[in-house]
Amino acid sequence: MHLSSSLSYSCCFHCSFVPKFTKSKRLQVDRSTRHSTLLVASTQTASNPMTKVPRNPNLAKLEAGYLFPEIARRRSAYLESHPDANIISLGIGDTTQPIPAHVAQKMAEKALALATPEGYSGYGPDLGEAELRKKISQRLYGGKVDIDEIFVSDGAKCDIGRLQMMFGSGVVIAVQDPSYPVYVDSAVIVGQTGAKNGQLYENIRYMSCLPENNFFPQLDKVPRADIIFFCSPNNPTGAAATREQLEKLVRYARNNGSIIVYDAAYAPFIRAKQVPHSIFEIEGADEVALECNSFSKYAGFTGVRLGWVVCPKKLRYADGSLVHKDFRRIFTTCFNGASNIAQAGGLAVLDDMGMEQVERLTDYYLENANILSRTMQSLGFKVFGGENSPYVWVQFPGRTSWDVFEEILEKAQIVTVPGSGFGPGGESFLRLSAFASREHCLEAKSRLEKIFGK
Repeated sequence: MHLSSSLSYSCCFHCSFVPKFTKSKRLQVDRSTRHSTLLVASTQTASNPMTKVPRNPNLAKLEAGYLFPEIARRRSAYLESHPDANIISLGIGDTTQPIPAHVAQKMAEKALALATPEGYSGYGPDLGEAELRKKISQRLYGGKVDIDEIFVSDGAKCDIGRLQMMFGSGVVIAVQDPSYPVYVDSAVIVGQTGAKNGQLYENIRYMSCLPENNFFPQLDKVPRADIIFFCSPNNPTGAAATREQLEKLVRYARNNGSIIVYDAAYAPFIRAKQVPHSIFEIEGADEVALECNSFSKYAGFTGVRLGWVVCPKKLRYADGSLVHKDFRRIFTTCFNGASNIAQAGGLAVLDDMGMEQVERLTDYYLENANILSRTMQSLGFKVFGGENSPYVWVQFPGRTSWDVFEEILEKAQIVTVPGSGFGPGGESFLRLSAFASREHCLEAKSRLEKIFGK
């Protein structure tokens, strides 16, 4: 007798199908096993079936969820119990102002052209459109970077993941502490770390960046690492490294045979002349560094998705082989190229009209940062960042970051980012993001003054 002839099916409360035995078959099973039909059903179609595939043990090391989904979870929980709450977000660094009209127009024209025989295009060049790479080189690097060293991508975060895949599990990394969580989390996922002891992972060099050292690591006290992740202007502290500091960093990398992964995603907010926009403004950096960047903060491309990596052909591994060659292999294996519509937008960002509009847009966010910074200073807090960066870093001595996060959410209905989510060096700090509307920043100012004013 076929199994189907003696079974009917019903849906369990998980909406997965579980066999329901007919009466005659159920009696037969009961006599032979002395157990209920639940035992039979569970052995064949368990409500939570498991494969025989082992889990990646590295993912088990990530004890908590990624920082920003956890913030979103807490925000949602608050809204469930306070459905009428008018929450202001000074949290995740997502832009809020419209893409410059000139840029949006060029993307629209490209999209419409794809509907015509003469304007249609499919897969593009593996490194990105040559015209865009040329414009990036000329406009942002003074023509000093060869266009074949530029990899146009879907954003810096994705590029960090691809770089980590290239470096593999056999390297030791160093990160600023505090720093963007993706550097550490990606290191854990690809197997570069050992177990987590307290707040620190084994096999990671944590470079303390605190007010006491002006947010720049004491490099002579940092043990050698193969890969150094360095972000300037920094997320989350807002600190922007000076030319002298970056010269020290490049010299340290050269002396130790290390590679710097320089994250310059916030470069468009730099206004101070002594702060370089790129690591490649430092002599010799093309032999020890590569650079990630993004259009996300240039022109509100957080949803459009467009970025790039500069990987110099002078950069070599210990065996003399080219890093560029390996990254190209990873890049073309894991990525089919940035959207041609997004690339049309990138070209528009980098022309004269686009750059004018980008400067107005970043000025807008910098003024928001100034409002938030002055507000917290006036309330007696120590405040950092917010000058060449859209992030304001506020210290709350003697308190945990999550406690302050919860207090401000409960009392002011404002979402912030707890500093401890960026590493142990961020404990007792909060990050305030200026990527909000002016109206929301001014309202946040009023609410913060009410709960912290004397």
